[in-house]
Amino acid sequence: MTIGKMPRNFRYAGLLLPDPAPDLDVESVRNLYAASYPEITTAALTGPEAVDGALVFTFSKAIGTKG
Repeated sequence: MTIGKMPRNFRYAGLLLPDPAPDLDVESVRNLYAASYPEITTAALTGPEAVDGALVFTFSKAIGTKG
């Protein structure tokens, strides 16, 4: 039996985003992707979920009204 670390992937707005650096925590990954996807800073985070041998974290857009 061998124990290995599962790779991580991130989902946001229908996109599958690769893990930029496995040593970063999830909030650091969020901050890194915020440069390309500003809405990700307020997105809800769910996961991890094991899918096809990888841990998948999902960022869901916050739905609400302004005003």
